[in-house]
Amino acid sequence: MRAVMLNGSGRYADPWHRHSETTAALAELVAGAGFAVEVADDVDRALASLPDDVALIVVNAGDPHAPNPEGETVAVPEASVLGSANAVLGSAIDRGIGILAVHTAAASLHDYPAFERALGARWVRDRSWHPPIGEAAVHIVGNHAIAEGLEDFTVFDERYTDFRLDDVIEPIAEHEHDGIRHPLVWAREFGRSRLVYDALGHDARSYDSAGHRALLAASLAWLARVPAPTANER
Repeated sequence: MRAVMLNGSGRYADPWHRHSETTAALAELVAGAGFAVEVADDVDRALASLPDDVALIVVNAGDPHAPNPEGETVAVPEASVLGSANAVLGSAIDRGIGILAVHTAAASLHDYPAFERALGARWVRDRSWHPPIGEAAVHIVGNHAIAEGLEDFTVFDERYTDFRLDDVIEPIAEHEHDGIRHPLVWAREFGRSRLVYDALGHDARSYDSAGHRALLAASLAWLARVPAPTANER
């Protein structure tokens, strides 16, 4: 099984996240789940040239539309590259592919409607937020196959809060703030494709948590089972 990891560099980098460090930590977990991992720093061109036999896309990239630091310019790819990438991604989703979207991925890939439809919820600037980074309690919820056998855990991380909900999501993990539960990890199945979004992963310390690693291992096992069966095949 081949996996392509989209690393937050170029226009997908930001000053708050060391994507290369978290991508390296994630790559070990993805490889441990049985995937042959390829890390792509040119996100748009990697999507435009995505091979047909890729079974998993891992999105660990930031917001390409965020303001650039003063004095910096970032190249935007040609419209032809964006158009080709969206078509290729849409075709992959149609045939059946797994998508693991991590942390800043909720604010990423804005140029790709296929990803927008797959994700189910979005980080929205000036609305979404997070409490200060620190030790956080993560609660496993629901009866999704990923949650089976998992237990609540703690992790040193950011807890993204107040996403914009765009479609039905199936929560797997939540955090609590001021007495209100907020989704942290969710799963979606659409056609023959599957997606897991994991809001954790601000920096490499997130992957020191045994509970977080177990959740990701279960997520990757579920994502590996694509193309997913249709309703008539179940």
